[in-house]
Amino acid sequence: MWGTEWPRFEVIKQDTKHGPPQMVGSVHAADPEHALLVARHVFVRRPAAYALFVAPAEAFFHVSQEGLKELRPGRMEGGSEEPYWVCAKRSHRRSMVYGDLVGRFLAQGPEDAIAQALLQAQGVAFWAVPERLLVGTEPTEEVVESWFAPAKEKTYRLQSYYGLITAKGVEDA
Repeated sequence: MWGTEWPRFEVIKQDTKHGPPQMVGSVHAADPEHALLVARHVFVRRPAAYALFVAPAEAFFHVSQEGLKELRPGRMEGGSEEPYWVCAKRSHRRSMVYGDLVGRFLAQGPEDAIAQALLQAQGVAFWAVPERLLVGTEPTEEVVESWFAPAKEKTYRLQSYYGLITAKGVEDA
């Protein structure tokens, strides 16, 4: 059945306090707060994290390497600027699409923000999202500890740690 799923939110995860935020995937959720909870469950169960951010998928402006040639950043005299987050996929080497945060740019639109990011970084694809649409976890110690501490305490065991289940009759034969 189509049209009954929750809206899609893109997830940006920051692994460490001083590490760069990175686009890691998307989740479906009812609202941004629900999206943060789902993103925590999906993307932060094992690896450590410091912060999570989500924004509606339709708020992201995306341009691929081919589209960069046709990018037309338009700056209007007296137009208002707002901060944009711009992420870039650096190469086609990995099959997963991770976008590293290039920076935060004051721009009149997403094309303008990406044009500014191109002066600082290279990439094969770029995403820009208005900062006002991002919802994230607070960077306080209490929030970081309560949201991400359980992942630190889990013991990870390889599948080979667990014994094989064999049928008694087969083993005794």
